[in-house]
Amino acid sequence: MKDELRPRNGTSTTNSASLTTLLQETANGNTDSFAAFYRSTRPRLLARLTFILHSPVLAEEVSQEIYLHIWIAAGDYDADRGSPMAWLMMFAHRRAVDQVRSEQALADRERAFGRRQFSPDHDVVYDEVGQRLEQRAVAGEVCKLRSRQREAIELAFYGDRTYAQVAIDLDIPLPTAKARIRAGLKTLGRRLSSSSHDLP
Repeated sequence: MKDELRPRNGTSTTNSASLTTLLQETANGNTDSFAAFYRSTRPRLLARLTFILHSPVLAEEVSQEIYLHIWIAAGDYDADRGSPMAWLMMFAHRRAVDQVRSEQALADRERAFGRRQFSPDHDVVYDEVGQRLEQRAVAGEVCKLRSRQREAIELAFYGDRTYAQVAIDLDIPLPTAKARIRAGLKTLGRRLSSSSHDLP
């Protein structure tokens, strides 16, 4: 196997023949060759992924998935169909596009959920429950809520946070924060209605 790949003509670009050799050796299970291929191609791969994903963190995550695929599928590379870098970039483009679509679909679902679950800020349930949250019995009911709803409601009412501030504190989208608070308030409203005679 070749030692550490060296630049040609003063450039940092590794020639296709060297990368082809590294892929062939990787296909035979040579971890050193895979490591050399990784070091030689990673800067360009990350630059491409970051350009598509607009997130260095996501680019890093996706790059690891791509290199895992390369390790497994190195034997599938066909030099007659293109250079190793072109082959790698093809995988990068496909995986990055899939990631963008996945992120968009998740955001769409969260927005749709928020629209279905959340009604205007000032409504009967919100005001009624808000006025009674300081009561001991209500505090006990808050503790029984699901953890995500409970932490959102505690921030909003006991922490005197706005919806936007709750979203920032919990690192979640604003519609999701609203949906959690609304769902928790509905649960509290039902419980308060059924046990109102126990409240002072």
